[in-house]
Amino acid sequence: MHALATMPMPTPKPARPLWQRLTATALAAMLVAQPWALAQAQTTGSAPAASSASASGNTASPPLASGGLPGLGDGSDMSIADERRLGDSIARQIYQDPDYLDDPVLVDYLQAIWQPLLAAGRARGDVPPELSERLAWELMINRVKEVNAFALPGGYMGVNLGLIAVTDSPEEVASVLAHEMSHVSQRHISRMITRQARDAPLLMGAMILGALAARNSVDVANAAIAGSQALAVQNQLNFSRDMEREADRVGFGVMTAAGFEGRGFVSMFDKLQQASRLNDDGAFPYLRSHPLTTERIADMHARLPLAAAATANGPVGPLRTAPVTPRMDTGLSKTLHSLMAARARVLADSAPDRWSAWLQAGQLASASLGDRYAAALSALRLNQYALAQKLAQSLREAVPAEEAQTVDALLIEILVAAPNGGQAPRLAALRDKALAGDSRAQLLMGAQAALATQAPQLAAGRLQSWVVGHPRDALAWQTLSRVQAATGQRLRSVRSEAEARAAVMDYEGAAERFKAAQALPAADRQADAMELAIVDVRRREVEAQLKALAREK
Repeated sequence: MHALATMPMPTPKPARPLWQRLTATALAAMLVAQPWALAQAQTTGSAPAASSASASGNTASPPLASGGLPGLGDGSDMSIADERRLGDSIARQIYQDPDYLDDPVLVDYLQAIWQPLLAAGRARGDVPPELSERLAWELMINRVKEVNAFALPGGYMGVNLGLIAVTDSPEEVASVLAHEMSHVSQRHISRMITRQARDAPLLMGAMILGALAARNSVDVANAAIAGSQALAVQNQLNFSRDMEREADRVGFGVMTAAGFEGRGFVSMFDKLQQASRLNDDGAFPYLRSHPLTTERIADMHARLPLAAAATANGPVGPLRTAPVTPRMDTGLSKTLHSLMAARARVLADSAPDRWSAWLQAGQLASASLGDRYAAALSALRLNQYALAQKLAQSLREAVPAEEAQTVDALLIEILVAAPNGGQAPRLAALRDKALAGDSRAQLLMGAQAALATQAPQLAAGRLQSWVVGHPRDALAWQTLSRVQAATGQRLRSVRSEAEARAAVMDYEGAAERFKAAQALPAADRQADAMELAIVDVRRREVEAQLKALAREK
């Protein structure tokens, strides 16, 4: 990044979206946190005693990781509370980024992979209770077609649509999520920030020597500074490779304990290795932030027979866990994954010629179910509503029964977008079926259909119950606000807008909307005294959070 900044550029380029500036293992977080790290890591002195030699320079025996092999230790001077605050500050920026995507269908699919992994990590002890309770453990989807995923401070994980699009099975997605989860659970991010802070005196000393040397020779000064930077970078790179190996080891154990086949780890590695042999056109930034070595690939291949033996006969060798966690059935099929990979592929691309190509390919006799899904969604994006509905209905009749609701969601999406689609009897039937379902995607798609069919009251109760149990679901709050506005509940609608802002930690925007609710005409305010009291309490709470953020800054 620094080298590029010094190159002459013919015309200034706009800043890249935030998602494209973030990398795995929170390298961006290290840059964001550098001032904090320099001040905090040298004053707290709170690092655990049992940190590894590579992390802290002592010779204490490293603790055993859950896989039965030596772990790197914590080696972090950053407290869990500070890491969470840092993660929240980055998450606030991501929520405002235009590439942030809350797609209910894809979110439900990723959660079906993520939640078993998180449960297995907790059961195995890889995610200890304190981290489980105090970190966010939240997935964020990025509307970018580059193949990448990354961990951020505080338990936030980012996944690009491009990564979902190139995978062939839920196991391959699980391998990446388990690896990134392990970066967080093993506190790799805070340890890297601490390591950077410990290298800072070396860099500062070299810069002082360089300034003194500059009086005699500019070349000597530049050499002194460059040499110290190279040493610090090499130390950081070595530490990162250790972290990658540890995240592989822990992630493999978590993934297999969650019920996913370990071969997904290997096939994902093979896919990335094949990509690394091609000319790097920037489409695989994951390879740059997660250097793929032959040692890592060989280690995963070696673990496959051991994992099979552990499943059949109990834990063996380095796969020991205490206690042993039962293997869970994920219930995810390759058919469902092919539909979700197709959806990710289409949503990640904004080129009409690409949509046209997928539309053509999906109508061939040899087209797979995933290709046919991509064709229907591409037709929708090209505003060919009748064709999109025809293709989706044909796909609905071809998919297995257990995947029918996924195609039903696509049909709702098409009919809601189509002119006069709200008058179609088919949409009313799909609406009622979706609102009777139990998933988030069914609820939100059903609510969209209820609005389109002029029957918002059908979704109001379900949405209200959902946000009570999921108060940080911004999209649910936004949808509820539209439903309440459509049913004449102005005070509740504005309050829901405020809650949607608060859910993405936009406390300033939330405070403004709570004030707007309190400024509504008297008739609207007096119609619901209890709701008005809630607005007053929530405004005070949000303003307190704003003051706390100001103090932190």
